[in-house]
Amino acid sequence: MKSARAAFLGPWVALSSLALSAVAAAQPPSELNPILQRYCVGCHNDVTLLGNLSLETFDVAAAASHAETAEKMIVKLRAGMMPPPDADRPDADTLLTLVSTLESLVDQAASEAPNPGSRRFQRLNRAEYERVVEDLLSLEIDASRWLPADTYLGAFDNMSAAQRLSTTLLEAYMRAASEVSRLAVGNPNAFPSSTKYTNPIEVSQHAWDHLEGAPLGTRGGMVITHDFPSDGEYVFTVETLFGNGVGFEDIDISIDGEGVALLGLPHGDDKSVPIRTEPIFVRAGQRRVAAAFVRNIEGPYDDRLSPHAWSFVGGEDSQAWANYGITALPHLSDLIITGPERPVGVSRTASRDVVFSCQPSSPREERPCAEEILNRLASQAYRKPVTAEDLAGPLSFYERAASEEGFEIGIRTALQALLASPQFIFRLEEKPAGVRPGSSYRVSDVDLASRLAFFLWATNPDEELLELAAQDRLSDPEILEGQVLRMLRDPRSEALSTRFASQWLRLQDAHDNHPEPYLYPDYTGQLGDDLIRETQLFFDDLVREDRSLTDLFSADYTFVNERVARHYGIPDVAGEEFRRVSYPDESRRGVLGHASVLLLTSMSARTSPVLRGKWVMEVLMGTPPPPPPPNIPAFDDTASSSGGRRLTTRERLETHRANPTCHSCHRFMDPIGLALDGYDVTGRVRTREYGVPLDTRGTYYDGTDVSTAAELTRVLMKRPIPLVRNFTANLLAYAMGRRAEYFDQPEIREIVRAAEARDYRMSAFIMGVVKSDPFQLARAQDGSATKTDQVQQDQQFQ
Repeated sequence: MKSARAAFLGPWVALSSLALSAVAAAQPPSELNPILQRYCVGCHNDVTLLGNLSLETFDVAAAASHAETAEKMIVKLRAGMMPPPDADRPDADTLLTLVSTLESLVDQAASEAPNPGSRRFQRLNRAEYERVVEDLLSLEIDASRWLPADTYLGAFDNMSAAQRLSTTLLEAYMRAASEVSRLAVGNPNAFPSSTKYTNPIEVSQHAWDHLEGAPLGTRGGMVITHDFPSDGEYVFTVETLFGNGVGFEDIDISIDGEGVALLGLPHGDDKSVPIRTEPIFVRAGQRRVAAAFVRNIEGPYDDRLSPHAWSFVGGEDSQAWANYGITALPHLSDLIITGPERPVGVSRTASRDVVFSCQPSSPREERPCAEEILNRLASQAYRKPVTAEDLAGPLSFYERAASEEGFEIGIRTALQALLASPQFIFRLEEKPAGVRPGSSYRVSDVDLASRLAFFLWATNPDEELLELAAQDRLSDPEILEGQVLRMLRDPRSEALSTRFASQWLRLQDAHDNHPEPYLYPDYTGQLGDDLIRETQLFFDDLVREDRSLTDLFSADYTFVNERVARHYGIPDVAGEEFRRVSYPDESRRGVLGHASVLLLTSMSARTSPVLRGKWVMEVLMGTPPPPPPPNIPAFDDTASSSGGRRLTTRERLETHRANPTCHSCHRFMDPIGLALDGYDVTGRVRTREYGVPLDTRGTYYDGTDVSTAAELTRVLMKRPIPLVRNFTANLLAYAMGRRAEYFDQPEIREIVRAAEARDYRMSAFIMGVVKSDPFQLARAQDGSATKTDQVQQDQQFQ
């Protein structure tokens, strides 16, 4: 029995589940050419070349021979964007026949000669490097300390085409290998050094702002993870900012939840004097250090005005505009950790427990123990069963260092060699012998295990995957499906939300938008992080509960903690923990109601219907508008007032798009963005702008009137095919580490058809990608890595 969702989606879904070849067969392809000549060639010809596309000589019957052009037409036709709204259009049945015929012809040709595409090798990017090191060594690191920022191509930071190599980059990986190996093993002879941690100004430190990881009964401050290289004495220094009308303030210093010092702030006007602890003995390893103010007040304190949520209001740097009478509590700005002094060795740590799986009791046992350690670590680091040839390099480094400085230094040096090896840094795939350039071949089970692990976990394959791969059993369809389901149940699959979904939805842009504090004084850094976390948890729930993809757009629930619930006006939610709640009304639905999305599509001081409309078209629909023509005045150059009155965003937008050159694109974007203008910069529901009632009315390009996010969602869901295909294309691109190309579209359509039969469940899309030709096959190139190539590269690195 069909679900209510399928009934809601309407005829486009019902028709998509038919055999499209039968629909196309209702009219011979050649008879559709007059349709193109009448309705399309007027704009898309050799002279005007609108959209950089000419259809003058395009023959529907030969669509497979011009698949790239055909795919451009399919995208626009499925979205209902062509012919344009104000142009003469054929009836809907004719358009459906045309697009179904194009798809059928292209898909048939692709099934006879599949093209899995090709890519350069991939290397570990920052996020993957951090995850792999944590899995390998139980060590949390910040790869940005050594590795340069990753380049985004399209939406993602793992695209092989953007991962260029340079001497500087290779040196960065060498430095990372050196530092990580020292962190993992420890350094009993570490020299004293200072590490400074600075609190972002956006972090609120009100009396009620308790940071996760800080002791109960504290407020504000900071919580960090610090690497103590050896057992020894360390000094903790804190610096604070301002404070007016406040009595005594104490700062609690704790390590792994245990208090080690209590510092009193100096009295007087100067609150910025550094305050130091006495030397404190700390054992080696990664430890959570918290420096937080002891909370002196429970509940609200006496202010002439109600305090804002952002505690920096009224501070030194904001007194020029701050509301008079607001109490400014001291803020912890910096924490400096200096040491070690008088080191006395290295205690047992989590990373040392992982590295030293054996301990030699005599010199004779050192070499066998080293071989055991390196064989295990190399197998995990290289993502494959290792051979004597693979271990020869690291063992030579061990022997040289151990002979001069002892067993532990030898292991540390060999570990550094492992982390600097191309087999660790690069995800090299071995091409079978005898495969001709340009031909396709099935990737080995070992390479399939890596593809699977980095797709679902963004890290190395685990022992179970590697064991199945070594037995050549992973590629068995039944075993592969079981492994995918197991991996989705594993906590590491949260990478699909924190990595894939976050980048697909551009959530990193929300971090970059800091709403103007004089307009939005209740916006804090903690709230911004929570809004992003809401969207990540929402997507993670879709995956873990195997919900329908359509919930991403139309769900009547979300995940909030007290801070987000207060921002949304949802009652009866207390505490820092996120939980699922239902929206009390229709003002929010799906991801379009998430404040993270509304924040990243705004400017710092105003909303932007253009950005919001562009985001929906590009990110959700896969039909990005073209860039604005040159020499067109920017929106911010449009007059912001008239007749002594500030103009609303809509009024300025109407002035801006009056230019005929701008109108052709804005007629698509603006109604979408205006339907979302009922939310302010921070994603709060609003009804007025500059004291004027909002006017969010618009007409979607298919003629439907829209004025709210709920109405926009209903319009989008009338044509779900562009939404689900675009999602699938992005999922495939992320999984493969290359952009989805025109020749991937037949495979994408096949994945979507199979997912539709399962009500668009998330597991159907993920399983479809894993079983697809692009994921399981590779196309040989002259530069494909062979085993000999890998050994030669290993020798060059070492």
